[in-house]
Amino acid sequence: MKEQRNPRSFLQLIMISATFGGLLFGYDTGVINGALPFMARSDQLNLTPVTEGLVTSMLLLGAAFGALLCGKLADRYGRRKMILNLSFLFFLASLGTAIAPNVLTMVIFRFLLGLAVGGASSMVPAFLAEMAPYEKRGRMVTQNELMIVGGQFLAYVFNAILGVAMADTGHVWRYMLVLCAIPALLLFASMLMVPESPRWLTSKGKKSEALRVLKLIRDEKRAEAEFKEIQAAAVKDSNVEKASIKEFSTPWLRRLLWIGIGVAIVNQITGVNSIMYYGTQILQESGFGTKAALIANIGNGLISVIAVIIGIWLVGRVNRRPILIIGLSGTTTALLFIAIFSIVFDGSAALPYIVLSLTVLFLAFMQGCVGPVTWLVIAEIFPQKVRGLGSGISVFFLWILNFIIGFAFPIMLSSAGLSFTFFIFVALGILAIGFVYKFMPETKGRTLEELEEHFRSMDRNYDSEKSIHEA
Repeated sequence: MKEQRNPRSFLQLIMISATFGGLLFGYDTGVINGALPFMARSDQLNLTPVTEGLVTSMLLLGAAFGALLCGKLADRYGRRKMILNLSFLFFLASLGTAIAPNVLTMVIFRFLLGLAVGGASSMVPAFLAEMAPYEKRGRMVTQNELMIVGGQFLAYVFNAILGVAMADTGHVWRYMLVLCAIPALLLFASMLMVPESPRWLTSKGKKSEALRVLKLIRDEKRAEAEFKEIQAAAVKDSNVEKASIKEFSTPWLRRLLWIGIGVAIVNQITGVNSIMYYGTQILQESGFGTKAALIANIGNGLISVIAVIIGIWLVGRVNRRPILIIGLSGTTTALLFIAIFSIVFDGSAALPYIVLSLTVLFLAFMQGCVGPVTWLVIAEIFPQKVRGLGSGISVFFLWILNFIIGFAFPIMLSSAGLSFTFFIFVALGILAIGFVYKFMPETKGRTLEELEEHFRSMDRNYDSEKSIHEA
């Protein structure tokens, strides 16, 4: 690797390379949306509502454990090495799902694919947060969100093209699933050109290598200043080698863990993945035919991409908390209207278009505000010594809730209907707004080391006030 590089260009290479993990995350979670109707046919896997929920949600269960395991392993072995290993798992599991002869095999490979998705969902944002200069951290980390929704959009487009062109070919779903193997190869090849995180290298005592990497992604003067700051933080975290769940018995770290878990849960109780996984079925439930629903679902993917581009612009200029509160207010309102109009216009020819318009509105707020801030805050709030573990635990809860929703939604939809199901998400959305308003800290405009010191000082201030009151 040459030592003389343009720092800005090299940062771009790092960002593009790592976010192929986000693209895979997006494609794998989005492709099932269009594949399920074909997979469910009697001459294919013959899915029932229960096995349909199982096939969808097994990826999410795997993702929960992938996030947890990869977070811990990445703290020990490095972010880059972990992402490289995940690319191999993406490739293997993609081929496995495409050739699955029965439901059991499909469930097993969907679980393995989930391990890769979960690992990427926690590792890529953490890696980017550690590589980015603080003033570009929001934009770089949220580029991963753009790649996630970009992957989902590509899945919807390929689903529509293949689903319309090969509608009479029962095994068309296999072609939809195997396409994921291509970006897996791109992720592996591109990450070979990327260095390890300088913060992780410093935490392992590899100081000269850490400084060398910093000089590749910063100008020399700034690299040396930032290296001193990272070293100072590493001294405070001198027991980094022994970082474990016990670290969160420290009050300030425990508080951050609860915030991280809370933000992850907030992301899921919006109901976003009921639309991302079952958008085609929701549109069919409202009155669209299968082909029309597949094509209309492209609108959901397109608005997601546009919204994230706007979200990237927002997080560079506006504080995280107000963006998230506005986003949650928008998603909750959109679902409320879907629930109401599904009752008022039941059986009307206008209902499918009303539901489509409101799902587009929902995704505009979700992908432009809620999604980017969720992943960004989880990547930012934890200190170096437990960043991988803290992010992994938070994302574990995100995926566990995702699993529950993914499994339960088709059952609820078939038994209780669209309106009642979405009324539940509306109530949860109101609770989410309250949580963010009361508990989520602002993280914009500070380096990761400054944030760590800020959270430590909050704990010291609390202890001082407690001592005064007790005296």
